[in-house]
Amino acid sequence: MDYFSYPLDTKTLIRKKLAIKNELLEQNHSWITKRIAVLGGSTTNEVVDQLELALLHYGIKAEFYQSEYGKYWEDGMFGNPALDGFAPDIIYIHTNWRNVKEFPSISDTEESVDKILDNEYTRFEQLWNSIKEKYQCPIIQNNFDRPDYRLMGNRDIWDYRGRSNFLSRLNQKFYLYAREHTSFYINDLDYIAQNFGLAEWSNSLYWNMYKYMCPMNAIPYLSFSIANIIKSLFGKNKKLIALDLDNTIWGGVIGDDGLEGIKIGKETPQGQSYYYFQKYCKELQKIGVVLAVNSKNDEDNAIAGLKHPEGVLRPDDFVSIKANWNNKDQNLRELADELSLGIDSFVFVDDNPAEREIIKNRLPAVAVPDMDVAENYIKILDESGYFETTTITEDDLSKTSQYKARAQAKKEQAVYENYDDYLKSLEMKAVVTEFDPICIQRIAQLTNKTNQFNLTTLRCSEDDIRHMQNAPDYICLCGRLIDKFADNGIVTVVSGKIKDDSLHIELWLMSCRVFKRGLEDLMMNELVKIVRNTNIRRIVGYYKPTPKNGLVKDFYSNMGFSFVKEESNGSTIWELDTLSYEMHTTMISMSSLWL
Repeated sequence: MDYFSYPLDTKTLIRKKLAIKNELLEQNHSWITKRIAVLGGSTTNEVVDQLELALLHYGIKAEFYQSEYGKYWEDGMFGNPALDGFAPDIIYIHTNWRNVKEFPSISDTEESVDKILDNEYTRFEQLWNSIKEKYQCPIIQNNFDRPDYRLMGNRDIWDYRGRSNFLSRLNQKFYLYAREHTSFYINDLDYIAQNFGLAEWSNSLYWNMYKYMCPMNAIPYLSFSIANIIKSLFGKNKKLIALDLDNTIWGGVIGDDGLEGIKIGKETPQGQSYYYFQKYCKELQKIGVVLAVNSKNDEDNAIAGLKHPEGVLRPDDFVSIKANWNNKDQNLRELADELSLGIDSFVFVDDNPAEREIIKNRLPAVAVPDMDVAENYIKILDESGYFETTTITEDDLSKTSQYKARAQAKKEQAVYENYDDYLKSLEMKAVVTEFDPICIQRIAQLTNKTNQFNLTTLRCSEDDIRHMQNAPDYICLCGRLIDKFADNGIVTVVSGKIKDDSLHIELWLMSCRVFKRGLEDLMMNELVKIVRNTNIRRIVGYYKPTPKNGLVKDFYSNMGFSFVKEESNGSTIWELDTLSYEMHTTMISMSSLWL
């Protein structure tokens, strides 16, 4: 059962949390483990319990540190042996409006209010900077929700002495800090409170009795929001929406009603619902979500519907249009194969509950939201958190064209009997560089999204990548691949730490979009060329097996490494004498920019 489909069943999540935890732990995830410190300005026990469940849902096993009640600032500013020893991967600061130390009074001047505002903001900025310096990990900070009363009524939001106005200005300072600092993220508590219902959210009974910032039945929504940020940071977002057509992106059945009979556009209430849903999907595409069609339909009818003059989505907006009479689970499997995407990165959107049930049973890794009426389609997708955005790179903005190119290249492969001839036909060129400041965000994103060609499964923040880039004892390479169909962007990363006369590989990964193109051979050649110009005689490689990276279990042996040993956890260690390495042939021409 999916306990985290919208709307959340909060009663079940709270009442049966232990049983749900055990059920989630039994699922076959490629688990990653993270240490999360929760620094609370209010009671955090239930927040942590629900956060643990939501993260397990996303395949993340979390260990938690909780500050003592109200000690968020002291722990973050000064640390303590328990927190220092915990070595958090993420710190979440759980504050709300009640944790503001000083609000304006009616007698304050505008100048004195500005000073109060600056003092309050500075207190938090000192906290964030101290955490960053001590723990070098991402920070998630709540913004401020609204207080449960307005002393001046409507004037409270615009008068400089109003609490609502003060909190709004304080939030804006938080947002500016987030824009100017990497690895700092805002959990939009203000939106969660308003979306839940401010009157119920502000029920002071829970604060007065338990020091919870909100009612118990609101906590799962709060924790789910935090979990969405964390899973996005560690590459657990969905990547593709497979859309049905009839009664999903337009009203009616085009095969029966004809083009003129389907409902789409601004002229009718029903047509408007589908128009705005199409517009929402188009906006998702612009931030890197890939769209595909999965519809029981004649293809000519499907294309005609997508060219409706009142519609927003057009055939070119989709990476693939599967309008046929095949079973929809078969279409999804074929689509996953064509795009070299994991089926667990798909969201299936269909108005028909029977079709949804088939996908849930046959492809349980696919997310299948329960779509009810068209007016709710946007809300259901948006609140489900499938596409939480923590970074937006240039690579994200060109996802549709990249996946189209991947599918086109795969079709062309079928034309060639000889695979080498196919590779030559792609006219591939690579650019290999050191880690560069411009690329930091994309490299960190790759470490958290790449599962199949990922030898060590090390997940890195932007600060982690920046540390490798600047450390004198690291060798770091990233590779960009261009072919006749597309510029694939940065698709491979190698990073190793120098110890004595050896380079120990901490990261070696490659995007699935360029599997079996020979890029790994080129990167290996470049790495060996670099280390031969130093006193490094050996390269030590590590393979940590997961349910998803079996593809590379023989990577090191294929590259000429010798097996050293197998650890108790199944990880293997390999070694290469750099002087005995023979350069591998590859079909990729290369421009090496060793900066």
